[in-house]
Amino acid sequence: MHEALERCIRTVPDFPIPGIQFRDITPVLANPVLMKQITESFAESVVEAEPTAVAGPEARGFIFGPLLAAKLDCPFIPIRKPGKLPSDTLSVAYELEYGTNTLEMHKDALDHKDRVIIVDDLLATGGTIQAAISLIGGTGAQTVGTCFVIELLGLNGRDRIEPIPIHSLIALPA
Repeated sequence: MHEALERCIRTVPDFPIPGIQFRDITPVLANPVLMKQITESFAESVVEAEPTAVAGPEARGFIFGPLLAAKLDCPFIPIRKPGKLPSDTLSVAYELEYGTNTLEMHKDALDHKDRVIIVDDLLATGGTIQAAISLIGGTGAQTVGTCFVIELLGLNGRDRIEPIPIHSLIALPA
Protein backbone atom coordinates (compact mmCIF):
# COMPACT_ATOMS: atom_id res chain seq x y z
CA MET A 1 0.00 0.00 0.00
CA HIS A 2 2.75 2.49 0.90
CA GLU A 3 4.26 2.62 -2.60
CA ALA A 4 0.83 2.93 -4.23
CA LEU A 5 -0.05 5.67 -1.78
CA GLU A 6 3.14 7.61 -2.51
CA ARG A 7 2.47 7.36 -6.26
CA CYS A 8 -1.03 8.82 -5.80
CA ILE A 9 0.04 11.91 -3.88
CA ARG A 10 0.74 14.95 -6.04
CA THR A 11 3.14 17.66 -4.95
CA VAL A 12 1.99 21.13 -5.99
CA PRO A 13 4.76 23.72 -5.63
CA ASP A 14 4.05 27.18 -4.21
CA PHE A 15 0.51 26.42 -3.03
CA PRO A 16 -1.20 28.07 -1.20
CA ILE A 17 1.74 30.50 -0.91
CA PRO A 18 5.25 30.61 -2.40
CA GLY A 19 7.65 28.16 -0.80
CA ILE A 20 5.04 25.61 0.28
CA GLN A 21 5.11 22.16 -1.32
CA PHE A 22 1.42 21.23 -1.05
CA ARG A 23 0.64 17.48 -0.85
CA ASP A 24 -2.53 16.87 -2.85
CA ILE A 25 -4.45 13.78 -1.74
CA THR A 26 -7.33 14.05 -4.22
CA PRO A 27 -5.96 11.16 -6.33
CA VAL A 28 -5.97 9.01 -3.17
CA LEU A 29 -9.63 9.89 -2.59
CA ALA A 30 -10.44 8.62 -6.09
CA ASN A 31 -8.97 5.20 -5.26
CA PRO A 32 -11.44 3.10 -3.22
CA VAL A 33 -8.90 0.30 -2.68
CA LEU A 34 -6.40 2.72 -1.11
CA MET A 35 -9.11 4.35 0.99
CA LYS A 36 -10.08 0.94 2.41
CA GLN A 37 -6.43 0.10 3.08
CA ILE A 38 -5.86 3.43 4.84
CA THR A 39 -8.90 2.87 7.04
CA GLU A 40 -7.79 -0.69 7.87
CA SER A 41 -4.26 0.43 8.72
CA PHE A 42 -5.53 3.21 10.97
CA ALA A 43 -7.95 0.85 12.74
CA GLU A 44 -5.26 -1.78 13.33
CA SER A 45 -2.90 0.86 14.73
CA VAL A 46 -5.35 2.21 17.33
CA VAL A 47 -7.51 -0.72 18.39
CA GLU A 48 -5.36 -1.46 21.46
CA ALA A 49 -5.86 2.12 22.69
CA GLU A 50 -9.57 1.26 23.10
CA PRO A 51 -10.87 4.54 21.65
CA THR A 52 -14.41 5.70 22.38
CA ALA A 53 -14.41 8.47 19.75
CA VAL A 54 -12.56 9.70 16.67
CA ALA A 55 -12.02 13.42 16.06
CA GLY A 56 -10.89 15.13 12.89
CA PRO A 57 -10.10 18.73 12.03
CA GLU A 58 -11.76 20.44 9.11
CA ALA A 59 -11.50 19.72 6.24
CA ARG A 60 -9.48 16.61 5.39
CA GLY A 61 -9.89 15.13 8.86
CA PHE A 62 -13.58 14.99 7.87
CA ILE A 63 -12.69 12.53 5.12
CA PHE A 64 -10.59 9.99 6.99
CA GLY A 65 -12.05 10.46 10.49
CA PRO A 66 -15.61 9.27 9.80
CA LEU A 67 -14.29 6.23 7.92
CA LEU A 68 -12.21 5.24 10.94
CA ALA A 69 -15.03 6.02 13.38
CA ALA A 70 -17.41 3.79 11.42
CA LYS A 71 -14.81 1.01 11.32
CA LEU A 72 -14.30 1.28 15.10
CA ASP A 73 -18.06 1.65 15.74
CA CYS A 74 -17.68 4.90 17.63
CA PRO A 75 -18.75 8.52 17.10
CA PHE A 76 -16.95 11.05 14.95
CA ILE A 77 -16.35 14.47 16.52
CA PRO A 78 -15.89 17.36 14.06
CA ILE A 79 -13.31 20.03 14.88
CA ARG A 80 -14.22 23.07 12.82
CA LYS A 81 -13.29 26.57 11.85
CA PRO A 82 -14.96 29.35 13.88
CA GLY A 83 -18.67 29.95 13.44
CA LYS A 84 -19.47 26.58 11.85
CA LEU A 85 -20.83 24.72 14.90
CA PRO A 86 -24.36 25.57 16.09
CA SER A 87 -24.01 24.98 19.86
CA ASP A 88 -21.68 26.14 22.65
CA THR A 89 -18.05 25.63 21.66
CA LEU A 90 -14.54 25.53 23.00
CA SER A 91 -12.04 27.50 20.90
CA VAL A 92 -8.26 27.54 20.48
CA ALA A 93 -5.97 29.60 18.23
CA TYR A 94 -2.80 28.05 16.77
CA GLU A 95 -0.05 28.54 14.22
CA LEU A 96 0.19 26.78 10.87
CA GLU A 97 3.31 26.36 8.77
CA TYR A 98 2.06 29.33 6.73
CA GLY A 99 -0.14 31.43 9.03
CA THR A 100 -2.52 31.23 11.99
CA ASN A 101 -5.95 29.71 12.48
CA THR A 102 -8.60 28.94 15.09
CA LEU A 103 -10.46 25.69 15.71
CA GLU A 104 -13.64 24.97 17.65
CA MET A 105 -15.41 21.92 19.02
CA HIS A 106 -18.75 21.51 20.76
CA LYS A 107 -18.29 21.69 24.54
CA ASP A 108 -20.54 18.67 25.04
CA ALA A 109 -19.01 16.49 22.29
CA LEU A 110 -16.90 14.48 24.75
CA ASP A 111 -16.54 13.92 28.48
CA HIS A 112 -13.91 12.72 30.95
CA LYS A 113 -14.51 9.04 30.10
CA ASP A 114 -13.71 9.44 26.41
CA ARG A 115 -10.54 8.15 24.77
CA VAL A 116 -10.05 9.93 21.45
CA ILE A 117 -8.09 9.25 18.27
CA ILE A 118 -7.37 12.32 16.14
CA VAL A 119 -7.22 11.73 12.38
CA ASP A 120 -5.97 14.06 9.66
CA ASP A 121 -4.41 13.74 6.23
CA LEU A 122 -1.08 15.34 7.06
CA LEU A 123 1.24 16.03 9.99
CA ALA A 124 3.44 19.07 9.28
CA THR A 125 4.35 21.41 12.15
CA GLY A 126 1.82 19.78 14.48
CA GLY A 127 -0.03 23.02 15.24
CA THR A 128 -3.44 21.81 14.08
CA ILE A 129 -3.17 18.57 16.02
CA GLN A 130 -1.82 20.30 19.11
CA ALA A 131 -4.88 22.60 18.96
CA ALA A 132 -7.17 19.57 18.59
CA ILE A 133 -5.50 17.89 21.58
CA SER A 134 -6.10 21.08 23.59
CA LEU A 135 -9.79 21.17 22.60
CA ILE A 136 -10.26 17.51 23.50
CA GLY A 137 -8.53 18.05 26.83
CA GLY A 138 -10.84 21.00 27.49
CA THR A 139 -13.77 18.57 27.66
CA GLY A 140 -11.95 16.34 30.15
CA ALA A 141 -11.38 13.65 27.51
CA GLN A 142 -8.00 12.10 26.70
CA THR A 143 -6.27 11.92 23.32
CA VAL A 144 -4.91 8.35 23.08
CA GLY A 145 -3.55 8.37 19.53
CA THR A 146 -3.21 10.13 16.20
CA CYS A 147 -3.33 8.90 12.61
CA PHE A 148 -2.02 10.59 9.47
CA VAL A 149 -1.79 9.57 5.85
CA ILE A 150 1.36 11.71 5.39
CA GLU A 151 4.02 12.93 7.79
CA LEU A 152 6.25 15.73 6.50
CA LEU A 153 9.80 15.29 7.72
CA GLY A 154 11.89 18.18 8.97
CA LEU A 155 9.03 20.27 10.38
CA ASN A 156 9.14 18.67 13.86
CA GLY A 157 5.39 18.06 14.07
CA ARG A 158 6.01 14.77 15.84
CA ASP A 159 7.87 16.60 18.63
CA ARG A 160 4.77 18.70 19.41
CA ILE A 161 2.50 15.67 19.77
CA GLU A 162 4.58 13.02 21.53
CA PRO A 163 4.23 11.17 23.85
CA ILE A 164 0.78 10.65 22.29
CA PRO A 165 1.18 7.76 19.82
CA ILE A 166 1.51 8.74 16.16
CA HIS A 167 0.68 6.45 13.25
CA SER A 168 1.64 7.85 9.85
CA LEU A 169 1.46 5.80 6.67
CA ILE A 170 4.17 7.53 4.68
CA ALA A 171 6.88 10.10 5.41
CA LEU A 172 7.83 12.68 2.80
CA PRO A 173 10.32 15.53 2.82
CA ALA A 174 8.84 18.93 3.68
